[in-house]
Amino acid sequence: MRLLAALLAVALGVAVFVLGGADDSPGLQGIGAVIVAGAAVLLVRAVRRDRHRL
Repeated sequence: MRLLAALLAVALGVAVFVLGGADDSPGLQGIGAVIVAGAAVLLVRAVRRDRHRL
């Protein structure tokens, strides 16, 4: 479940980043980059946690 949530957050962050680029909004691009970075951390933690349980 956490893996799916992290993947959805990455997709959301990429969409926000692209929309910020289309609107020429550096603030929105920054928010998108922060969302992607945070989701990447959550994704790595979820994968490592799943591997540790096996």
